[in-house]
Amino acid sequence: MSEERAGDRKLFSEMTVLVTGASRGIGAAIAKRFAMAGMNVVVHYRHSHEQANEVARSCLEYGVRVLTLSADLRSRDHIHRMQEKLEQHNMQPDILVNNAGISHYGMLADMSEDEFDEVISTNLKAVFLCSQVFMPYMIRQQYGRIINVSSIWGMTGASCEVLYSASKGGVNAFTKALAKELAPSGVTVNAIAPGAVRTEMIAHLQQDELQMLEEDIPAGRIAEPDEIASMVYFLSLPESGYMTGQVVSPNGGWLT
Repeated sequence: MSEERAGDRKLFSEMTVLVTGASRGIGAAIAKRFAMAGMNVVVHYRHSHEQANEVARSCLEYGVRVLTLSADLRSRDHIHRMQEKLEQHNMQPDILVNNAGISHYGMLADMSEDEFDEVISTNLKAVFLCSQVFMPYMIRQQYGRIINVSSIWGMTGASCEVLYSASKGGVNAFTKALAKELAPSGVTVNAIAPGAVRTEMIAHLQQDELQMLEEDIPAGRIAEPDEIASMVYFLSLPESGYMTGQVVSPNGGWLT
């Protein structure tokens, strides 16, 4: 693990990471990966209290400070209350991983305006609000990392996933633009756009559908959450400071 100092302020291992949507799947894997590195971890969740506590217990096994917080990231007030609690615990995030998100399947002709608002607010507005609330601390210390978890469908689009694709495409554009704003302040902004990952988002697929999917991926398999977590960790490192404004897609060769 790197022990490089960020602007002579603190060791990398002394930093705090906030992972949104960390109660399961990719978010849980990311939280555990940072705990393995000895870092302070904030496990955010919205409803899954027991699952979040289970992730927190796994992180605590590495002897790190862990805090679990519930918040509706579509609400600025909720995020500000979360920020206040982090300040009280001296756990302002040096690294923000915007991972929380929901999927949506269905034909565009059948979608309601409420469904549109729900997907865009959860997947895109939350990234905007969290970044806006937490980046001033990073700017003040002239160091920080914002890593947004996007999707391959934000790059290519997917039939019957128009809203999801649009929200993740927005995340990708948001990432590229904000990176240019924050680069002079020593804050990097990148996105991870995974292909198929073995999480609840593909749990609805039948076995034959999973097999067809694997056959379509040159690597011949679906990714594990830990593989995505490792890439997030890499982008958070001090020595990754020249990597910003990028959308990195670990997809097994599915998209090149």
